[in-house]
Amino acid sequence: MYRKRKQEIEKLHCCMDKSLELLENHLWETLKLFSGYSFTTVKGLRFHYTVNGNEILIDRKKKSITRSSVNIALKETMEMKGNVNGPKKLKVFGASYLYAIFCRFGLIKTEG
Repeated sequence: MYRKRKQEIEKLHCCMDKSLELLENHLWETLKLFSGYSFTTVKGLRFHYTVNGNEILIDRKKKSITRSSVNIALKETMEMKGNVNGPKKLKVFGASYLYAIFCRFGLIKTEG
């Protein structure tokens, strides 16, 4: 599973120079592969998620994050060239979770 996830992230990085639609599709495949993986928010809260159709269900919340919200957050990230200074800059519901996921995937550059 580790190798599969690593390969998927490499594919994702290869798509970053190509079309946004291709990147969105690869991101969704990567999200599916990381379902159940343990992430940590900026505030230090651990969470997992599952993918159900076109939604991400976060274990800490009753609500879900839609695929369109993920795509909006991805577009914002690409417009800022990965230099996103905090979750609120993503301008979508569930930004604190997406920010942590995008950091893990290397879409958002973190200092250090």
